[in-house]
Amino acid sequence: MSAVPPFSDGQIKALAQLLGECGNGNDISRFFSSKDLVDDSGESTKWKRLYWAFLKCQKQHQCANLIIDFIQSFLTPARFVGRNDEFETNRQQLNIILSFSGLEYGQDGRFRQCKTAKTLDEAEKRVRTIRAKFQGRRIHPEVLKYCRPELLQDNYFHAVFEASKGLAQRIRDLSGVQTDGAALIDKVFSIEKPILAINSLQTETERSEHKGFALLLKGCFAAVRNPLAHGPKILWQGEDDAADYLSLISLLHRKLDECTVTGLRGD
Repeated sequence: MSAVPPFSDGQIKALAQLLGECGNGNDISRFFSSKDLVDDSGESTKWKRLYWAFLKCQKQHQCANLIIDFIQSFLTPARFVGRNDEFETNRQQLNIILSFSGLEYGQDGRFRQCKTAKTLDEAEKRVRTIRAKFQGRRIHPEVLKYCRPELLQDNYFHAVFEASKGLAQRIRDLSGVQTDGAALIDKVFSIEKPILAINSLQTETERSEHKGFALLLKGCFAAVRNPLAHGPKILWQGEDDAADYLSLISLLHRKLDECTVTGLRGD
């Protein structure tokens, strides 16, 4: 990472107080030693030790890089195995502080640039991730299979795009049909010669359900994938809709779980 401009005194204090709750005194001493940070303040309180060490190294090097390096090691996801909620809470609080310097810490344990926040409201709003919107929702593993890297980077535009492409690929894998879009759905979910069937297709109600599912699939591609493929990311306003889009794609995957491969071949 290039030189990170020094943090304000208020940011350093907030960082020290946050990190002081993320480990014991021995943890802090160990990471101080590994990162060549000098702990000679004489303080015994964890956050005060961090505060004075951060101030000293920043003044010496005229940048915040050693502080960033310490945070990346101290809050590495590997230290929070089995405590994912704790990691996420700390990460979000950290990002509120860092947003005033145009930085954010991703779920993958890496720092990246972001738009600099000007107000506390703006900073707090930015860290309300899609995770909160997923509370109470069951996200199908096939959704995460195709867009996990994008979600780890809070990149919801491309997460939805990749998830929708993954839906089409799963239909191709199940059916053996290699077309795309509406043509793929029309061939695979034909009423006359379905390659995949959502039910037995014995009654008018079952046939209507099968047709409706096919329309949902085509609607997903038309309303989600195609606009994302052709519209520039800078114009996309979909962050607030991303949870709903991914929930829809998850529902469609669950319906595919129940489909039967008929053995028929479409014309």
